[in-house]
Amino acid sequence: MKKRQKPIKTAVRFLLMASVCIMVFSGYKLRESLQIYAEGDQNYEQLQKQIRHPDSTVAFDSGTVPLVNIPPASIDFKVLQKVNTDAAAWLYCPDTPIDYPVMRADDYNWYLHHLPDGTYHVNGTLFLDYNCPMDFSGRLSIIYGHHMKSGKMFGSLVRYKEQKYFEQHPFLYLYTEQGNYRIDLKYGCVIDAAQWREQAFIFETNLEALLSYASSKTTFESSTEYTDRDKFIVLSTCSYEFDDARYIVIGVLRPEYGA
Repeated sequence: MKKRQKPIKTAVRFLLMASVCIMVFSGYKLRESLQIYAEGDQNYEQLQKQIRHPDSTVAFDSGTVPLVNIPPASIDFKVLQKVNTDAAAWLYCPDTPIDYPVMRADDYNWYLHHLPDGTYHVNGTLFLDYNCPMDFSGRLSIIYGHHMKSGKMFGSLVRYKEQKYFEQHPFLYLYTEQGNYRIDLKYGCVIDAAQWREQAFIFETNLEALLSYASSKTTFESSTEYTDRDKFIVLSTCSYEFDDARYIVIGVLRPEYGA
């Protein structure tokens, strides 16, 4: 009987040691991941301090009255262009993590894993679809960003699946060299990435079809109205209802001082 117990005890000790090793390794990898994410966050915090300056004393020489109210902020695009000439805009949503520069590259891959200064990093950067004009002059602009578990980047975007969250954050703001915009959100919906590609929703020519699809699937109700002359913006990130799911929100671009 004792002879049988010895192999059992040995096996138990081995399993315990293996479990401890796995726990230690998992803890190490988790700490390593958290450190990597923290480094990315610090990079953006430094960039915000360098580029984005809240300014409540903006003076308008022309005396023009703005069409929509936009949080006053001074975005130093000259400095941002020195960091990277791909810089197209700055996107901001009050009381959320969204407060980032928007880049525009020549493909869909580079900014998935690179920071604005070109440093390789898992956080990536918000980026404008290369089919869209860099100055947001087209009727359709599309910005992509990672769904970070921390809520950073576009991680908070999926919260628009709840009506209450939409009601608390109905607007985002886009700052560009050419002018600033308030984004009046209209629809939010889940879509299969394959369907997105097959129906060619990235192209302005299919904008009406996109709006029709989103209106039938929207996760929140908005009183925002639009005409066939308005410009639209899509914010897109990963969702996890099924493989290759995406969550998009669609808003109307309201220029601060007119088109």
